[in-house]
Amino acid sequence: MPVFEYQCSVCNTKFEVLHKSSVKQDEVSCPDCDSKKITKLFSTFSPSVHSHSHESPCSQGNCNIPSGSCCGGGECSLN
Repeated sequence: MPVFEYQCSVCNTKFEVLHKSSVKQDEVSCPDCDSKKITKLFSTFSPSVHSHSHESPCSQGNCNIPSGSCCGGGECSLN
């Protein structure tokens, strides 16, 4: 199940909820003030890697980016 981020329009609290994609926004309420006046926030996708076999060449020091460049900054496109 995905994690969705919301922000309450009443108390301005940001919170996360783990639920199915089919859950309607009006079924979610703020954990602090119980308001249903919430906004779904856009968040980035972050896969988790649990095995060394899935590491990019850059994370293993095998990136062909010239020294001084930052492979972790997204320049090498292998991250």
